[in-house]
Amino acid sequence: MDLDIGQYINIFVEEAKEHLQNMNDVLLELEKDFSHIENINEIFRVAHTLKGMSGTMGFHNMANLTHEMENVLQAVRSNEIKLSEDIIDILFECFDALDSSVSTIISEGVENSDTNEPLISKLRNILSKEKDIDISAELEVEEKDKINDFIMEAVKKAEDEGLSIYTIDFTLSESCMLKSARAFIVFNTLETFGEIIYSNPSVEDIEDEKFEFNFSVIMVSSNEKSDILKELKQISEIEKIDLLDFENVDYEEGSIIDESKTTNTSPQKNDKNEKSSGHQGKVGKTVRVDIERLDNLMNLVSELIIIKTRMDDLSEKTTGENITETIEYLERITTSLHDAVMKVRMVPIERVFNRFPRLVRDLSKELGKEIALEMSGEETEVDRTVIDEIGDPLIHLIRNSIDHGIELPADRLKNGKDEKGTVVLKSYPDGNNVVIEVEDDGKGLDHNVIRNKAIEKGILDEKEAESLSVEDSISLLFEAGFSTSETISDVSGRGVGLDVVKSKIEAINGNIEVVSSKGKGTKFIIRIPLTLAIIQALLIKLSHEIYAIPLSSITEIINISQSQIRDVQGQEVVLYRGMTLPIIRLKNVLDISDDDEKEDLIVVVVKKGDKQAGLIVDNLIGQQEIVIKSLGKYLSGVKYLSGATILGNGNISLILDVNSLI
Repeated sequence: MDLDIGQYINIFVEEAKEHLQNMNDVLLELEKDFSHIENINEIFRVAHTLKGMSGTMGFHNMANLTHEMENVLQAVRSNEIKLSEDIIDILFECFDALDSSVSTIISEGVENSDTNEPLISKLRNILSKEKDIDISAELEVEEKDKINDFIMEAVKKAEDEGLSIYTIDFTLSESCMLKSARAFIVFNTLETFGEIIYSNPSVEDIEDEKFEFNFSVIMVSSNEKSDILKELKQISEIEKIDLLDFENVDYEEGSIIDESKTTNTSPQKNDKNEKSSGHQGKVGKTVRVDIERLDNLMNLVSELIIIKTRMDDLSEKTTGENITETIEYLERITTSLHDAVMKVRMVPIERVFNRFPRLVRDLSKELGKEIALEMSGEETEVDRTVIDEIGDPLIHLIRNSIDHGIELPADRLKNGKDEKGTVVLKSYPDGNNVVIEVEDDGKGLDHNVIRNKAIEKGILDEKEAESLSVEDSISLLFEAGFSTSETISDVSGRGVGLDVVKSKIEAINGNIEVVSSKGKGTKFIIRIPLTLAIIQALLIKLSHEIYAIPLSSITEIINISQSQIRDVQGQEVVLYRGMTLPIIRLKNVLDISDDDEKEDLIVVVVKKGDKQAGLIVDNLIGQQEIVIKSLGKYLSGVKYLSGATILGNGNISLILDVNSLI
């Protein structure tokens, strides 16, 4: 029987990403407090799990690297070496290498060819510096004593904490094809109940399939034997399981789980896995969905089928009133179905945010600045498509905030600020939009410097620069190649960041604003539509053409007379709730001929963040749920339009991009 490991590659990728994220988070915590033994144990567990997973899939380079990480972490756990900043840095490098391997597996279906030799050498050097590598018989005996001591110490600690200690003997079925893979599943299952402190034969021998069909473990757990046994019996190809309470015996034949003395890193001998891993295709994008959401979706689809059948029956023999009722019911069901499908596509923005603590940590070290990252709203959900697109823009903004915004510690103290700078990253829902803010407490933007730079670069002449408002001068930062930085560093300064940020955000129908106060800091505000495919819109008429305005952008609809409109510095405005409201004549903007001069005008008041404007339209048609269709690559750059939709009568209506109009 040939087992196709390739069918599990999506599961491997998802789980590997979760474990790596956990490793990254715990490493960041460990860096703050070296003495936290639970964090060391957690990284050890993650490395161990990744080793087993990658070994089973035939990704030997990942398995080898995690094995060497385990050796170092085990030495730290057993106090043979002392954890230091250098070791943490090397572990972060290992994390980067593993992350890169997973990225390659996602894009190509196979791991990269990098054997990570330089990193493996660094890990081995850590051990050789701290430990005597003489493996004389005397030291071997001492090591065995240590093993026994470790087990007994773990047993005593477990007893003190009221935990149970079990010995479990496994006998695999003789028909088992992948003994090491089966053992890996057993270890994974046991680790959900507690900690394995001993295995016989050693984990290395089990991974290399250097055992017949029997192996034993000792574990500590807070669970009952019956609970553990119930789960173990779910694993196939296990002939016999003996789960007993622990009794003190001699453990010289086996080893503590993943003992640190083992230096043999030969790849796991699993030809079938290797064969299958070499023929992987690209990994498709996946999203894990809460089962309750899928159940809800299934129920709604069932309702839809029922109502469809009802409509078929009614179409020939019933009255118009019943048809109306049925259609209304159908509309409710389809609306609920739409919401349910959208929820299936939604994922927490945490998946993007969780990479930034490491980014800030590395940049802080590189630039010699002390920076705290405060995050909130990680649970805010956005469309899966947005998750893929928003990461790079946020990286640019955070790098800019740290490099250009936050001052060096000495300068901050001179300006009466705390030595440590702060970057705040938060997200929250706002109507049909999700808002993401990146804020720093640095030196802020100096619009005079921006204007002078624009003159120097020939973007503006001095006369134009004099009449430039503060907001318009700040918007120059989003011009391609524009940078106020006098020096180019590895981090930023080439002026290729913010224009890319803007274009990427606009590509997902979002927009970006900047609020800055000199000496106090800068805040970038990004608004992204909550869903991208279907929206509620107001249909309006301009001459004979019908346009759609997203309902989420509309504040209200008012009537004004022509005489109320005033001209202020070339901009038409009206007095609206005590404020001046800029007026935009849509026909002029969209180049539609306007021969009909009306005294009474219909104005749709729209908003973008704190800004508002009034759009003059000819007529209102009504509210409708519309499906957004792309304009295609030839029309994608058309200003003021974000897409098109097909109306109920088959006609096409263009969707106005309110963000570009205001």
